[in-house]
Amino acid sequence: MDTANQLASAGTFQVLKLPLGFIRVLEWLFAIFAFATCGGYSGQLRISVDCMEKASSNLSIGIDFAYPFRLYQVSFEAPACEGMRRERVFLIGDYSSSAEFFVTIAVFAFLYSLIATIVYTFFQNKYCENSRAPLIDFVVTVVFSFMWLVSSSAWAKALSDVKVATDPDEVQLLISACKDQTNKCGSVHGSRWSGLNTSVVFGFLNFVLWAGNIWFVFKETSWHKGSSSLAGGASEKHAGTFNQQSYNQGSFDQSGSSNTQENLGLPSEYSQVGGPTSYANQM
Repeated sequence: MDTANQLASAGTFQVLKLPLGFIRVLEWLFAIFAFATCGGYSGQLRISVDCMEKASSNLSIGIDFAYPFRLYQVSFEAPACEGMRRERVFLIGDYSSSAEFFVTIAVFAFLYSLIATIVYTFFQNKYCENSRAPLIDFVVTVVFSFMWLVSSSAWAKALSDVKVATDPDEVQLLISACKDQTNKCGSVHGSRWSGLNTSVVFGFLNFVLWAGNIWFVFKETSWHKGSSSLAGGASEKHAGTFNQQSYNQGSFDQSGSSNTQENLGLPSEYSQVGGPTSYANQM
């Protein structure tokens, strides 16, 4: 039984046990994890600036940043080590395009998976009867598979750049006081990246899920059903041709045997059962 018949015969929620429905539910869940771990991220790093004039020092400068990682808008105050003067320092880099693209794909994938799951669950008969619905489902699945691959790769590269731009050792180079050898600058602690690393993993897992689901969606389309019908028709035609050839060959053997007897001048009684008995009577 193909998936279409299984969908038609399955109960309301039994369809979720089939590969097509079950993978859609996984896509829905993994899309939530992807945009939640990326879009909800906020990090902090701390550095210290120890001036020769201890009164000007600041041994715990906190720098906060978050999604969508427009780091050029993130600023902090650092001592200039010239009396009580302070300077405002801005981070470098803008990685919002890759991050927002990744989250956008995750949100749309979440919405489409939710809608598809509802259709599979409550409108499976209409889905199976309408030939256009599986085709649209197939095309959208292919597009999302490609977009997940692109967005996850772009976000993985952007995340690597964000880690470099927010590295405490790199941030210290932006502070003018740290360029003076008489002052001492150091890192108190860096940011934690486990959440963003997880978002990249979920991105590529979503690509695997959507790419793997292409086959199950394709089986519902008229393209697959049409090719299966053509293959079945070709097999039946081949079998019919073979049977016809076997029948013709049997007819040829029978007619050939009769012609051979006539050419040799043998009496026709030899071709009949009891032929030798009739010949003995003639003797």
